[in-house]
Amino acid sequence: MAVRFVLNGERIQVDDVDPHLTLLNWLRAVGRTGTKEGCSEGECGACAVAVIRRDGRGQARYEGINSCLVPLPAVDGQSIVTVEGVAGAGAGASGELHPVQQGMIDHGGSQCGYCTPGFVVSLFCEYYRPGRGQFDPESVSGNLCRCTGYRPILDAGRALPQPAAGDPHLAALATSPAGPSPADHTHGGRRFVRPTRLTELFDCLAADPTATLIGGGTDLMVRANQSYERFGTLVSLEALPELRIFELRPQALVIGAGLSLSEIEDRLTQEPALALADLPVLHELMRLFSSRLIRNRATLGGNLATASPIGDSLPVLLALDAELEIAGPDGERRIAVRDFFRAYRRTALKDRELIVSVHLPRPFAAQQRFYKVSKRILDDISTVAAAFALDLGADGRVQRLRLAFGGIAATPIQARALEDLALGLPWTTETLQRLLPEIAKVGTPMSDHRGSAAYRRAMTTSLLEKFFWETAGDRGAAAP
Repeated sequence: MAVRFVLNGERIQVDDVDPHLTLLNWLRAVGRTGTKEGCSEGECGACAVAVIRRDGRGQARYEGINSCLVPLPAVDGQSIVTVEGVAGAGAGASGELHPVQQGMIDHGGSQCGYCTPGFVVSLFCEYYRPGRGQFDPESVSGNLCRCTGYRPILDAGRALPQPAAGDPHLAALATSPAGPSPADHTHGGRRFVRPTRLTELFDCLAADPTATLIGGGTDLMVRANQSYERFGTLVSLEALPELRIFELRPQALVIGAGLSLSEIEDRLTQEPALALADLPVLHELMRLFSSRLIRNRATLGGNLATASPIGDSLPVLLALDAELEIAGPDGERRIAVRDFFRAYRRTALKDRELIVSVHLPRPFAAQQRFYKVSKRILDDISTVAAAFALDLGADGRVQRLRLAFGGIAATPIQARALEDLALGLPWTTETLQRLLPEIAKVGTPMSDHRGSAAYRRAMTTSLLEKFFWETAGDRGAAAP
């Protein structure tokens, strides 16, 4: 079965595709060399391309993605714009540039030029962002530059005009597909399949029990690119409607495991019954979770199933008492996130099971915080991550306290003994002093190039202190 997609307005068909061939490598092999290879792990943005996606309201938009992390079969049925297509057909002959490209020239946003195509694509997506008013500098957060510096690039972004009426890229949005379609591609004994129902997925797993599930691919494709891992069958989760729900129910907020982090970010702001104050910890998480290019592909279910001890979303879900809905050929079951992680990168998932959705019980905690300690503020791996949640009674005593950490053990962990210790105590400095010696014993941190074990222990203590002083208010100096 051929891979069919639209590239810069042209219908493309590619036959006999290796499922491990990335969109980036195919583009460069066919002469679209404006898209560059920098790191092959989604860190630099030199390979950025735009894909059309519809949000929760059905509105189409351009989203930047790292083409180095996308298997070519995954773009079947999609519409892609590379840097060659930004100015539109015929631009090379006329010399007319897109406003984004002209802005980069006018403001001196390019020097060696290697990173420029990626910046242009990210700014292109920002240019057509629905409802764009003020320029969002995070639109280029996944693009790295080592020559020009970011000020002139940001100046180009701030100076962008509004799209003109009749812009062909706007017209392309109006006729874009609704979403990923079914796909099934085989090459040299390897297969990429994208089912559209859970029953079809279970049939695929029954046919090949060694099959590997792939969501956004932001972890799996790094392994394929950097470690040359190869998978017999890749089963894509992108087209499963069961994994794409977002529902605010009386008992819980239910988030589909297949939604990208950017989609979750959008839906949190679009849901009229959810205020920013309801789940601030999720908004804090999204701002610090890698880059926009990664969040446009990475999924919440993937971050959970990967079970990295430094996965940023995992302490947040622990602090929110999240539960997972898991499905397999034998039916569905629910499990608390705190019981999901069994050992280093090992979870409670059984053979042929997958995470369908994440349930965040209501009411949400009144006080929530997410802290990330890393060498860079944005687009970096955590040294320590922490998420805290707190409810106090009218008397100022602790009714619920959740303390969750990543980066200090083989799995994300919850300091449950400390949570129990604090229950019923007044939220005062005296209580804090009782907790600090105990929290220094939590976890089994190790030393690596991101930080020593002693540093990680010090961070757990400091972050708890920070949370206390941000939430104690006048109670901080009160007597018990």
